[in-house]
Amino acid sequence: MNWKLIKTEEEHQKAVDRAMEIFHAEQGTPEDDELGVLLLLIKDYEDKTVTMPEIDVLEVIRDKMNEQGLKNKDLEPLIGSKGHVSSVLSGRKEITLRTAQKLRDFFNLPAELFLKIG
Repeated sequence: MNWKLIKTEEEHQKAVDRAMEIFHAEQGTPEDDELGVLLLLIKDYEDKTVTMPEIDVLEVIRDKMNEQGLKNKDLEPLIGSKGHVSSVLSGRKEITLRTAQKLRDFFNLPAELFLKIG
């Protein structure tokens, strides 16, 4: 099939369906080439049309703390004094790069969570 730029949701769904059909194509086959083209077209369409929700890093950290039964004082070795932990978790102080790295490792979070782009 000759694929072209995806412009509608209907075309997108057709491309996704076809990609799922040939997802396990053997390398070097025409289906493998088609899959590569489809994945690029699908990504391009989704990058233009799908808006990801804004993630509040502080909310994620608080959720992780709740999951693990942690209190603010449990983050003092990572962030600093009781007052500093409170300021960071309330949003009054920014999370520094060093603190972000410690929190990322401690909670096993993706580094991208701490990046604010735009």
